Amino acid sequence: MAATNLASEKSFVFNFIDRNEAAVATIGDSVFYFGELGMQEVESAKLMTGLLEEAGFAVERGISGFPTGFCATFGSGEPVIALHTEYDANPNNSQVSGATEQKNITTYGPGHCEGHNCNAAVMVSGAIAAKRAMEEFGLKGTLKIFGAPGEEQLISRPYYVRDGWFDDVDVALHDHIGGDFHTVYGLTHSAAISAYFTFRGESAHASTAPWRARDALDAVVLMDMGMAQFREHMEPDMRAHRVIKDGGDQPNVIPANATVWWTFRAPMADGARKVFEQGKKIAQGAAMMTNTEVEIEVMSAVWPVRTNQGLAEVIQSNIELVGVPEWTDSEQDFARKLQEAADVKVEGLATEARPLLGPAEQRAPSNDCGDVSWKVPMGRVGFPSNVPNVPFHHWAGGAALATTIAHKGSFAGAKTLAATVVDLMTDPALVARAKKTFAAEIGDVVYKPLIPLDQKPPVDLNREKMEPFREPMRQHYVKEKPVFV
Repeated sequence: MAATNLASEKSFVFNFIDRNEAAVATIGDSVFYFGELGMQEVESAKLMTGLLEEAGFAVERGISGFPTGFCATFGSGEPVIALHTEYDANPNNSQVSGATEQKNITTYGPGHCEGHNCNAAVMVSGAIAAKRAMEEFGLKGTLKIFGAPGEEQLISRPYYVRDGWFDDVDVALHDHIGGDFHTVYGLTHSAAISAYFTFRGESAHASTAPWRARDALDAVVLMDMGMAQFREHMEPDMRAHRVIKDGGDQPNVIPANATVWWTFRAPMADGARKVFEQGKKIAQGAAMMTNTEVEIEVMSAVWPVRTNQGLAEVIQSNIELVGVPEWTDSEQDFARKLQEAADVKVEGLATEARPLLGPAEQRAPSNDCGDVSWKVPMGRVGFPSNVPNVPFHHWAGGAALATTIAHKGSFAGAKTLAATVVDLMTDPALVARAKKTFAAEIGDVVYKPLIPLDQKPPVDLNREKMEPFREPMRQHYVKEKPVFV
């Protein structure tokens, strides 16, 4: 810990995390070995909601139609502080933790290759620490803890905002893993719209009567060609990328159905909508050229992420109080070997927190917490549970996620998150400043959901991919259960 002269409430939450380090680490390790894909985070959500319920939170499961989503509430009155994070893994990213070479836990299985398992540990343990402080010191306010499924597909939080779950929230805090200890304010991530384009035609034998067919796969290919030509006319900070979900069954049967999944990105919501609308026109043109029909299903649609200056200042003060973990020589050696294996800059683990960053330089990736950040002031705690410079969604991004590096970073993140809640509950001026800076930041922009108002969540997404791996992965589950004292 960087400082010792602390307010009683902060000493309390820091001591709580110190006393419960084993529980914090076990949450992160458990979710790591669950390795569940987005929308299928059954074991992860069960663990998290069970712990919050045992700690005294009132838990609502299945919110907004998400079986693995939840809201856990404690307290009453103002301020209303929301904590939210994600806990999903990625396909074909199973990686042995502690190995500095690519090595599957389960061959071709899903796995955590970014660190959402640590996000879960930080949010749950930070929430329980803050709740205990509320009881100990009689702090007034309401704490809401949101579990957000399917972040890798940018799905759940726009539904939560659309459905009113953040209507009474004063400020929100999001925790996310990184390679250093930091927070930031300003626009950080891009807006995105993600949609399935399903073309429907008529099948025929590919060699004996191809003229009888209306080839749905041809339409997918022509849409791809049209998007390739459109890229010349896209603005430099716009993006469009795709994967073919269904291209047919076998070469001698011309596909009657074919589906391609596109994601369209731009710095702002209107820009993402513009690229999406052009994609729709190109799809309709591809359908006309192939005598097929096209159905368009929006999977997700998210606003860009904007983090608030007022909250960033509070978070930064607590980052500086907590300080970067003290890394051992063996942890530094592991980090350097992993960086070398991943062919990135070799510099070991960060030994100092970054200064407050802002206004941020906006990047192309997206996160579905963006909708929250335009509804209420939102701050982000970036905690150091991964190795600097290693790429996410790559085997190296998963190599540290159940090691002492991940554990120590999670302890620091949980302390920072809980201390920030304590600050906001004990000093109304901080909440007022967050709201004032938020009003200046968004200006005259009026938030409206990008997702259709009547859209239902894709609850079956990734089910077929996840189910074959559940049993072989189960043998690796952590047997110990987290216990907070």
